[in-house]
Amino acid sequence: MSRSPRISRRVAAAAVTVALAGGAAACGPKSGDAGAGATPHSGGTLTILNQDPQDKFDPAREYTSGGGNVPSLVFRTLTTRARINGAAGTKVVPDLATDTGTPSKDATVWTYHLKDGLKYEDGSAITSADIKYGIERSFAPELSGGPPYFRDWLAGAQNYQGPYKAAADAKTGKGLDSIETPDDKTIVFHLNKPEGDFPYLATATQFAPVPKAKDTGVKYAEHPISSGPYEVVRNENDGTHLVLKRNPYWSTKTDDQRKAYPDTVDVQSGLDPAVINQRLSTGSGADAAAVTTDTNLGPSELAQVGNDKQLAARVGTGHFGYTDYLAFNTKVKPFDNPKVREAIAYALNRTSVVNAAGGSSLAEAATTFLPNQSAFGYTPYDPFPAGRTGDPAKARELLKEAGYPDGLTITLTHSSSNADQYGPDIATAVQDGLKAAGITVKLNAVQDSGYKQTIHSIKTEPGFFLAGWGADWPSGGPFLAPIFDGRQIVSDGSNFNSAQFNDSSVNDEIDAINKLTDHAAAAKRWGALDQKIGQQALTIPLFHPVYKRLYGKDIRNVVISDWTGVLDVSQVAVK
Repeated sequence: MSRSPRISRRVAAAAVTVALAGGAAACGPKSGDAGAGATPHSGGTLTILNQDPQDKFDPAREYTSGGGNVPSLVFRTLTTRARINGAAGTKVVPDLATDTGTPSKDATVWTYHLKDGLKYEDGSAITSADIKYGIERSFAPELSGGPPYFRDWLAGAQNYQGPYKAAADAKTGKGLDSIETPDDKTIVFHLNKPEGDFPYLATATQFAPVPKAKDTGVKYAEHPISSGPYEVVRNENDGTHLVLKRNPYWSTKTDDQRKAYPDTVDVQSGLDPAVINQRLSTGSGADAAAVTTDTNLGPSELAQVGNDKQLAARVGTGHFGYTDYLAFNTKVKPFDNPKVREAIAYALNRTSVVNAAGGSSLAEAATTFLPNQSAFGYTPYDPFPAGRTGDPAKARELLKEAGYPDGLTITLTHSSSNADQYGPDIATAVQDGLKAAGITVKLNAVQDSGYKQTIHSIKTEPGFFLAGWGADWPSGGPFLAPIFDGRQIVSDGSNFNSAQFNDSSVNDEIDAINKLTDHAAAAKRWGALDQKIGQQALTIPLFHPVYKRLYGKDIRNVVISDWTGVLDVSQVAVK
C-alpha cells in the first residue's frame, strides 16, 4: 500500500493570485542575500504549514517512508534515507544501526547492530528490545494506520494482535518470536520469505524504539519518547499543532543525516491550501521562516510566480515515485479483450491529459508504469507508440479486429473532485482524446469521499477508471507487486490488482527479484518486468506528477530528494 504527497491543484486560485501579485516585491531575497544556498546556521524557529495533521504522531500509526519528514525529527529508525538532493537521496543509509543490515544467504534473516551512545530525550539508553517492542505495538488494533508489510513479512505475525493482549490472551500477547534480541545492541528479524528490500522497510517509523515502561497506549502520541534531534513539548488536537524543541541527548556523533539547525519547530496543520501559499508568499513575521511539505502550487500560481524572479527563486521542485494511470477491470466486458485495451492506449492524447493535470511543469507524460527514476528500474519504452497526441487510425484498426468496426461506447469512472488527479479534468481530457478514434466515453463521477473504496473493492470495481500508485520506497517491488502479483488479489478488502491479473511467470519473477540484495541488479530486472507487463495493456500510464512548493524567504539549505519529493525539514536552517 502507498500514500503519495498531496498533489491538489485546486487551491483557491484567485485568493492566492492576489497574494502573490501583491506580496512579491516584499518577500524576495534582499540584495546581497545568497538565499536558500547561503551558509546554514543553528538557531531560530522553523514553521511548517500543512494541510494534513501528523496522524496522531505515534510511531506505530505514522505512514511514512525513508524515516518520514516531520516524524523523522523525533523518531529515529534502524535505517533511513540519505538526506541528499535528487537521485542520490534514494539510497538507504544507517540510522540507529551501524549498517543497513546483514542478510542471510537467502535474505530471510536480517541482523542489525546498534551504534554506541544512543540515548532518549531523558538520557536513558536505547536498546534493541525497545525497537522490538516498538514494532510489536504497531500490531495493536487500537494503533492501526501504519504500513502492512510487517504482518506479511515477519514469520508467525499473521494473527498477532500486539503486546496489549497479554493479559487476556498470553498466546497472542507474548511478543513476536520472529524478532530476536540476543543482547541490548543486536536485533534479528526472521522473515517468511526472501525480502531483499528489508533495509528500505527498516526506515519506517514502526522501527523507532519505544521504551515499554513509558508506553501509554493510545495516549503515547501526546508525548512520545524522542530518539531524534527534537522532542515533543506540545501536541494539540491529535497532531494538528505540534511544537518541538531540541533533545539535549541527541548527538551528531551518532546521527550524520539530520542537521537539526533550528532550536524550535512549530508544525501547524489543518490549514486551507490557499492560506498556506498566501502566508508563504507574503512572508510576514514567523512565516518568513516557514515551509510546507504537502501543498503544491497550481498552474495559476506558477504563472504568477514565473513573473517574479524573487518568488521564483523560492520554489522547490520535487519528484516522487508516483504514476497516474487508466485502470482496467479485465473481468468486465469489453475490457477483457486485449485489442480493446490496446486501442484505448493508441487513441489516448497524453498532451491533453498533461495539460489537464496542470501542464508540463506539474506533470510528465508517462508510457511506463514504473516512475521515471533509475532507483525503480525505470527503462524507457512505449508498447503502443502513438506519439504525444495519439494515433486514432491505429486505434480504429484494433477496434475492428476486436469486433467493433463502427466504434465503441464505454464508461470511465472518476472522482467528483480534482484534488488527487482522479477527477473530472483528467477524465474529460481522456474522453476528448478517445473521441477521435470512434470511442465514445461516458463519464461516471463517484463522490470523492468514497472513490478509493469503490475502485479498490472487487465487489464495486468498475471496468474502466482513473487510478494512481506511489511507492513506499524507491524500488520496483512495492510498485509492481501490489498491482500485478496475482497472489495479492484481495477478494474481501482493499484490492489494488485492478486487472485481477495472475500470471505465474510474473509471480515467479517477482519472487526471484525479491531475493536480490543488490539493489542495482534488482532495479534492472524490475525494469524488464515492467516492460513485459506493459505489453499486455493492463493499465495505461498517463503521467508522473511533479511537485512545486514555495518556501519562506528566510529558509536556508533546501534539500529535496527523489525518495519523498518534498523539502527535507531535517536539513533546513532559518536565517
